[in-house]
Amino acid sequence: MPRVCDPKDFVCTCRLEAQAARRGYRLIAGCDEAGRGALLGPLYAAAVILDAANPIPGLNDSKKLPPLERERLDIEIRAKALAFQVVAIPAAEVDAVNVYEASRLAMIRALRQLRPAPDFVFTDAMPLRRGRNENEFHTPYRSIVHGDARCASIAAASILAKVERDAHLAELDKLYPAYRLARNKGYGTPEHMQALARYGPCAEHRKTFEPVASYLNSLFPPPVEPPPAA
Repeated sequence: MPRVCDPKDFVCTCRLEAQAARRGYRLIAGCDEAGRGALLGPLYAAAVILDAANPIPGLNDSKKLPPLERERLDIEIRAKALAFQVVAIPAAEVDAVNVYEASRLAMIRALRQLRPAPDFVFTDAMPLRRGRNENEFHTPYRSIVHGDARCASIAAASILAKVERDAHLAELDKLYPAYRLARNKGYGTPEHMQALARYGPCAEHRKTFEPVASYLNSLFPPPVEPPPAA
């Protein structure tokens, strides 16, 4: 039986960027998102073009890094990268288009705002449809499974997206202290679930996510279809 890859086994390097450079690409971006599985708040995505001549030691999947190390690397990435961009998709738009599509759109918007524009892109397990309208992308790309643990530019993007989203959730915590957002970052922790059961959802909750959707349906059950005429 083939061995299943464990993300803990991966080492984050610039090997994939070097391979792309040998094929003639010069502005190689990585992109990733943060907050996809949260019940509350925006979904963030970042895109980064690293400078091969100015390496940043310690890049890794943001989830593997302690908060202080993420924040230190966030500063270093912003100082040393050739280009970076962070964008947010608000909760209402996540509900409107679904979280998978919101993740893709956030990455595309971040990539399109990069200056200089990339000539090749690595994504963290996200396909980008090619095209030129708002919902499509035309630059050559490669989707990498566990990319944030393997590819330095994707890891850098994961750090920027995570740090900026965490900072925003800390601000939302001041508006909605009952949900303890500075601690749980909008994810479905027991304390968040208890607050949701007690107070219901706030304006920043994603209304299509469970258990938020079930709570709202219990307050506003869907209308019952009238019986057919005899």
